[in-house]
Amino acid sequence: MDILKKLWPIPFKITEKDVTSFVVQLVIFILVCAVAGVLIGILSLVPIVGILVGIVGSLVELYGLIGIILCILVFLGVIK
Repeated sequence: MDILKKLWPIPFKITEKDVTSFVVQLVIFILVCAVAGVLIGILSLVPIVGILVGIVGSLVELYGLIGIILCILVFLGVIK
C-alpha cells in the first residue's frame, strides 16, 4: 500500500464520503488524460516523434486511469 501512496499521492488526499474533494481530484485526472490524448493525436503525425509520444502518452493515460480507479476506491472506503 505504501508503494501506491508514493506513486499516486493525489487519490489518497480524498476523504471518505467527501464529494467535493472526490470531484476535484476526478476532474484533475480526466483533464490530464484529455490533454495527453490531444497531444498524442497532434504529435502522432510526425513519424519518429509520433512513436515516442505514443509510448509516453500511453503511460500517462494508464497513470490517469489507475488514478481514477484509486479515487473511486478511496471515496467508497475500500482503500484507506
